[in-house]
Amino acid sequence: MEEQTTIPESMTKKRAGRYSHAWRALRHRNFRLYFTGQSISLVGTWITRIATSWLVYRLTGSAFLLGVVGFAGQIPTFLLAPFAGVVVERMDRRRLLVWTQVLAGIQSLLLAALTLAGIITIHEILALSVFQGLINAFDMPGRQSFLVHMVTPDTGKPNKDDLGNAIALNSSIVNLARLAGPAIAGIIIAGVGEGWCFLIDGASYIAVVASLVMMKVSRSVKERPTASMVEQLREGWSYVTGFKPIRTILTLFALISLMGMPFMVLMPVFAAQVLHGGPHTLGFLTGASGAGALISAISLAMRKSVRGLTTMIQVAAFCFGAGLILFGLSHHLALSLVLMLVTGFGMMQGLASSNTVIQTLVPEDKRGRVMSYYTMAFVGMAPFGSLLAGALAHRFGAPHTVMMTGSVCILGALWFTTQLPSVRRVMRPIYIEMGIIPGGTAEPTLPESQEA
Repeated sequence: MEEQTTIPESMTKKRAGRYSHAWRALRHRNFRLYFTGQSISLVGTWITRIATSWLVYRLTGSAFLLGVVGFAGQIPTFLLAPFAGVVVERMDRRRLLVWTQVLAGIQSLLLAALTLAGIITIHEILALSVFQGLINAFDMPGRQSFLVHMVTPDTGKPNKDDLGNAIALNSSIVNLARLAGPAIAGIIIAGVGEGWCFLIDGASYIAVVASLVMMKVSRSVKERPTASMVEQLREGWSYVTGFKPIRTILTLFALISLMGMPFMVLMPVFAAQVLHGGPHTLGFLTGASGAGALISAISLAMRKSVRGLTTMIQVAAFCFGAGLILFGLSHHLALSLVLMLVTGFGMMQGLASSNTVIQTLVPEDKRGRVMSYYTMAFVGMAPFGSLLAGALAHRFGAPHTVMMTGSVCILGALWFTTQLPSVRRVMRPIYIEMGIIPGGTAEPTLPESQEA
């Protein structure tokens, strides 16, 4: 009997060890603090996103103005991201993030005050959206480039495997929030209105600010840059455009961000007109997309290496485009929820995979600038997409719009497929030098799809 009880215990330990790599970034205290603070704050962020969309649609009834608000909130990121990347490299990144989070909390509280007072108009929403866009222009590259410092041990040398896991876990909490936030928002909007959503979001920023303040980050001695900001901007642009793997990945997702990702601004139209629902329906649709993205993030966290991620970028682009096309054809809530699951999976798989590949390849002295172009490609292109999506939906209707944009995403995936062989040839020696793939005589036996 004693032997029988020890066998399941050993098997359990073995099974636990097999999957322990899925959360290895949480070994780092700084990342645990960040993970906890973000888990709370991001729920509030998604509550506000849904509440803002519904408020705009309730006040105006216009799909075009949904696009305009999306444009206003994201155009500052496009205009300022390269400049923000240089600022990020010159500043203490934790201090920068504390300020951006404080300002973002103030922005949400202003939305709450105006909405609860019943005096908010589309003009105030546009102005506060621009303010949030200005904050995000500095917050996003700062956040992405600071991530590596959260998984840097006392040796001062970042762990590339832990970095990839941290990116995947960060994506997981984003999408847990994306799953919970819209559902909570739908209940709050239906019960007490949008203003309380903004108030809850404003309070949630306390958690992430507290986590940043509690971190212990070693102050490495940084040489003061001798180059001017203009020279640093030029150097960053030359690196991004001259290094084919990063250039190709960013080009693909700039296209996808322009044409595909603005489908979110049209969700109120699908909820109200296509599926004949209300704020609950909007919450379900966004939550389904978040569930698909969460599944994607968990699958990436389970990976032990960055090998094969370029293939995942390719597959994700096809998945995302196909999901949009079929979603545009659906008029049934159950089917639409399934297709949102597929679309969310494809979107996050491409987003997190490309982030991991880029952060693995980029040198530390260019990380802030490269991540600013990453922000520009994924967020900065979205305002033009939001404006385009709103205009197309006004002219052709929301279903035909997402079918057209989904088709463009698939064309982009086909183009990326033609670029993959040359991209992998450039990445291969870098991965060999990092020890990600073996060198020597065993190199030629590796399938090309597993090399990068």
